Amino acid sequence: MKNQAMNVVTEFLTAVQKGNFEKLGTLLHPNVRWSQPGDNLVSGLKNSAGEVFQMVGQMMELSVNTLTLTEIKLLAENENQIACVLNWSVQQANGDFLEMINIDVYTVEEGCITNVVVFSENLDLENEYWKN
Repeated sequence: MKNQAMNVVTEFLTAVQKGNFEKLGTLLHPNVRWSQPGDNLVSGLKNSAGEVFQMVGQMMELSVNTLTLTEIKLLAENENQIACVLNWSVQQANGDFLEMINIDVYTVEEGCITNVVVFSENLDLENEYWKN
């Protein structure tokens, strides 16, 4: 189906912005592979949707539910892969907000996201925030 990958990723990112975890669950393949960069509490390779949701839960707990996808800046397509430039915001302990830009690459097969690789604009800053 033409543009299927773009449609799936757009739906996924919209569900992230709305906190629609039910929808997210329908768009992630049960055996999705998710590579989260860094050397911190949430980094590493996740090998299932369950592990991805566990990571997100940990991020929400550590950020006191302030982690927000503030802007989807760009989506670019190459067959079944979509590269995205995403702006994230999270509140720091001192009350200031930390703004982060990530580039995510999603692979879509048979209507589900099967692989995600996340790239960070400032890995040192993310490592400090999500520290071990």
